[in-house]
Amino acid sequence: MKVKTIHMNEEGLHRFFGSLEAKIMEVLWEKGKLTIKQVHEILNRENPISLNAVMTVMIRLADKGHLIKESRGNGRTRLTLFFPIQNKEQFILEQTKAVTDGLIKDFGPLVVNHLIDNLDKADPELIERLEQKLNELKRRS
Repeated sequence: MKVKTIHMNEEGLHRFFGSLEAKIMEVLWEKGKLTIKQVHEILNRENPISLNAVMTVMIRLADKGHLIKESRGNGRTRLTLFFPIQNKEQFILEQTKAVTDGLIKDFGPLVVNHLIDNLDKADPELIERLEQKLNELKRRS
């Protein structure tokens, strides 16, 4: 599920989601299957928020393909649960891959240059993996 819009001036999950969307996703990633009312109760403890706002955003997240909507029972006993289509790690992995693939496709040399310029900020284990990958590519050519 690729996010259509990336907010470059935001940080973390807010690059991919609006503020309330991010909060709802965090709750569902942490808690699992919940009703709109349960998510509302959790969010309302932090800051007062209307049930309608939570309901609207959760339905939109389901329409966008980020949440699955599962109904159980009938009539007055009907219960609708929402849960993420992916766990948080899968979501972040998929989104960062889509972003880097697009940047490499459109601006390859510039992206690689920026990555090289930022290697001093990288985890030493990642630098080791990069070194191994470069050696592997050299052996192939």
